[in-house]
Amino acid sequence: MQTEPSPADRLRQLLAQPGLITMPCCFDGLSARLIERAGFPLTFMSGFAASAARLGMPDTGLISYGEMLDQGRNICAAVSIPVIGDADTGYGNPMNVRRTISGYASAGFACAMVEDQESPKRCGHTRGKRIVGRQEALNRIRAAVDQREAGSDILIMARTDARHSQGMQEALWRCQAFADLGADIIFLEAPRSREEMEQFCRAIPGPKMANMVEQGDTPLLPPEQLEGIGYKIAAYPLTLISSAIRAMQEALAALQQGGHPDNLLPFADLRTVVGFDEYDSELNRYPASDNGDLCD
Repeated sequence: MQTEPSPADRLRQLLAQPGLITMPCCFDGLSARLIERAGFPLTFMSGFAASAARLGMPDTGLISYGEMLDQGRNICAAVSIPVIGDADTGYGNPMNVRRTISGYASAGFACAMVEDQESPKRCGHTRGKRIVGRQEALNRIRAAVDQREAGSDILIMARTDARHSQGMQEALWRCQAFADLGADIIFLEAPRSREEMEQFCRAIPGPKMANMVEQGDTPLLPPEQLEGIGYKIAAYPLTLISSAIRAMQEALAALQQGGHPDNLLPFADLRTVVGFDEYDSELNRYPASDNGDLCD
């Protein structure tokens, strides 16, 4: 009997195909479903967006491992496309990292991202972030890879924020070290120019991710340029939550002024998006009894 490929295997297949993967990032099951319905093959649970949507709080290490795991489990269950999960710093020492990777794999993630910031961490495009020393950074990625090799069916994305405080040479050293340890995808956060992005892609082997934050530190390049530079994935971590917040603010302003918001999704479309049609179709397979018969 042939089994369906795992989320990790589906991501491996995507990475093996030619071309750049455009990856809008999600924050809950509904946003993930919209990404899949729009035809995108991959999404990422953004820590910034998940913290904002779940807690109404900033991405400053306030959201816990358990909360992120629960959010991710719901996201992975809502879609069939692979999902990459933001695992922040791994939530503790190397044994915590291993538990985090195991938990993310069990939740259905295809890949987990682990970074080298100090805990509590913060959004990579804000000020005040600090990184741990080389040995601790390497231990986190080594522990994540060890857990993958121990049987957790999940890929590892290794991220460094060293560019902010230590410069490009330290950032590149860490990226190469992470690749040497066996990380599947490398992520250099917040390069400041196209030249730095090109330097990163020339120097580091394997699949690499670009983080396209609107009004962030990194140039917002179009997909064809990112592919030409050498990136495999282009992530858009805040596009959807920013769009959602703007739309809700405009709707609230209209209601506050005694009006009604324009451009609402038709109710029939809303029911379809959240799954009523599919639910009712499945429910109709189980006709209700109309004669009050009791069980034998």
